[in-house]
Amino acid sequence: MSAPGRAPTLLDSFNYAFEGIIHVLRTQRNLRIHFAVAIAVIAAAAALGVDRLSLIALLIVIAFVLVAEMVNSAIEGAIDVSTTSFDPNAKLAKDVAAGAVLIASVTAIAVGYLVFAHAAANRSARVLDRVRDAPAEITLAALALVVLVVIATKAWTGSGTPLRGGLPSGHSALAFAGWMAATYVVDDSHRFLISGLTFIMAILVAQTRVEAGVHSGLEVLYGGVLGAAVTLVVFQVLS
Repeated sequence: MSAPGRAPTLLDSFNYAFEGIIHVLRTQRNLRIHFAVAIAVIAAAAALGVDRLSLIALLIVIAFVLVAEMVNSAIEGAIDVSTTSFDPNAKLAKDVAAGAVLIASVTAIAVGYLVFAHAAANRSARVLDRVRDAPAEITLAALALVVLVVIATKAWTGSGTPLRGGLPSGHSALAFAGWMAATYVVDDSHRFLISGLTFIMAILVAQTRVEAGVHSGLEVLYGGVLGAAVTLVVFQVLS
């Protein structure tokens, strides 16, 4: 929480939002399941090289399911606080919220089936061509996967806050994920230069997190290795 009498900053607002996500991940089994499925779906989409529109559809339905589950948890929590006895209307509200989650999940399953059935039918296309022709889609999938893994790891370790401190460093994870993605998508004639520059920038990002006292050296190292490794795996499965 921000200090009394002080309006929350933009960073505070984002931090509160991520704290809400992590709280639900720690306390709600269903959201943990949905989160794990989301990570698996994004990884599978990267492995199969789905096209831009299919990736957009997957990201939308994943967000749809996660938001519906979080709203359902919020409604249940609010109802439990407001009443201590059985109330038919309270039960009905919970049932309606659960129904919304069911609709979102069924829609996500249908979209996932259509996307992956189409991708599997075209699996004979050369994988390296897909990497060269769709670097934006693959990079987006890799970065989204890094963000999900970072949030899940922070929820599991229970240290620090979403945007400050804790294991791992999300800033370092994204910085080194960007370095790895740049190394893959840039053509051979400029690969060494671009990879070297992005690596230096990633090092500088990690250094600022340590110097600011937000993360320890170990947390920054873990974040950098995590971001680079996840991105490497996403691109390697396409090579």
